[in-house]
Amino acid sequence: MPYYDLFLAPVADAKRADYEAFLDPMHKMFIGLGASEVVDLWGSDVPDGKLTSLPLAVKLQEGESVASGYIVWPSKEARDAGWAKMMSDDSPMEMPFDGKRMVFGGFAELKRTTA
Repeated sequence: MPYYDLFLAPVADAKRADYEAFLDPMHKMFIGLGASEVVDLWGSDVPDGKLTSLPLAVKLQEGESVASGYIVWPSKEARDAGWAKMMSDDSPMEMPFDGKRMVFGGFAELKRTTA
């Protein structure tokens, strides 16, 4: 059964091009680690909330947008193996956003409906 990693990250609007350039090697890396699909999204209709919201989740600041995305893995075992391999690489990775405000997690599929 597929397994998913989801994330939200605050990205400065002025760094959108840097972020887009960062995605190419990231997609290649995750596919190389066993992912079957990698999708990145740029928030265009992400309203503020009073109690909770996507902007609140990443402590969005003026001049930033919420970026989101997901990685599809063939299984949780494939995901765990891919992440273990990635985490064993000591190469520094510079992210064009504040990684401390990134929100992420792994999810098992409950239901899927397609047209």
